[in-house]
Amino acid sequence: MDDRTELSEFLKSRRARLRPEDVGLRDYGGVRRVAGLRREELARLAGVSIAHYTRLEQGKGEAVSDEVLDAVGAALRLDADESAYLHRIARRPRPCAGGVASSDVRPGLRYLLESFVMTPALLVGRHTQILGWNRLAVAVFGDFPALPESRRTISHLWFTDSYLQLHGSGWERAAREHVAHLRVLLGRYRGDAELAAHIDHMRDLSGDFARMWAEHPVAQVRDRAYVLHHPVVGELTLHGELIALPDDPSCWGLDLFAAEPGSASEQALRKLASL
Repeated sequence: MDDRTELSEFLKSRRARLRPEDVGLRDYGGVRRVAGLRREELARLAGVSIAHYTRLEQGKGEAVSDEVLDAVGAALRLDADESAYLHRIARRPRPCAGGVASSDVRPGLRYLLESFVMTPALLVGRHTQILGWNRLAVAVFGDFPALPESRRTISHLWFTDSYLQLHGSGWERAAREHVAHLRVLLGRYRGDAELAAHIDHMRDLSGDFARMWAEHPVAQVRDRAYVLHHPVVGELTLHGELIALPDDPSCWGLDLFAAEPGSASEQALRKLASL
């Protein structure tokens, strides 16, 4: 995934989703050769020259000021996550801290995971690899110890290996959220060869992943709710929280899932915890 190509495709995707009437421009009708705004329309909205914006959309963002990036982001109606992503991919990548193998998970984190008796808990790396888990997470999401390490990732959990089924359109939403979060990670850890290889692998492995990735979603994973169908306890509604560990050199995070107190899902978790 070339940095220039990523910047170019991201800007084109965001320009394509805007119509002239969305941004207060007059549409004189006729057949438009491009989806969304033309380059010159976007440049005018951002207050930059067409030549300046064209260089940016060609992936040449190193010399562009923060003020110009802010103006382009505002013209494209980017949200906070998308704007932060634009700033990251327009700059030279910073060196990434080295990864740490799963066998090097420090004891304190392993003890913390096991202390969550009623909370499925995962320790997740910056390549979405599942580095640690507690017994309830295995009971809810699957037998992580039995999986090859190469498939022990959140990406595989959503797109290939999960025995869980989300009701209705829940899977599409949850899977897209994951892909959007991966793009945030790609911007944050630019130059990380393992992360880039993981994304390329998932694009080859899953047509759904490739389709969603091509749409360029960008969003930080925060709180979310899933309605799952579990093979043992049936319907299970879980609320997830991803808690970052900013001082850890591997940039790990804790992915915690909880059920509403007093709900049928909490009773289902109690049943799974007792098995």
